[in-house]
Amino acid sequence: MTTKTSPFEMSDYLDSPEMIQEYIQAAIEDGDSVTLRLALADVAKAKGMGVIAENTKLNRQSLYKSLSENGNPSFNTINKVITACGLKLQVTSI
Repeated sequence: MTTKTSPFEMSDYLDSPEMIQEYIQAAIEDGDSVTLRLALADVAKAKGMGVIAENTKLNRQSLYKSLSENGNPSFNTINKVITACGLKLQVTSI
């Protein structure tokens, strides 16, 4: 008997605002820009990349490219995506 597997897709599990918030918070706390970009891409996929593109007024293809592992989004793009995902950036003391 063979075991059938499929690739893990994090966006399938980002089904509540609380889960999305915790996921992005963990990515920010990791301190790695690639981790944050990929987490934002997962959230954008979960919400619908077309919806996020429309809400940010960004081209869908450029959004995919910006949030990819090799992407280099501006702070403005990151902030727009975070806002479109129903979140906001906040600074706290360490």
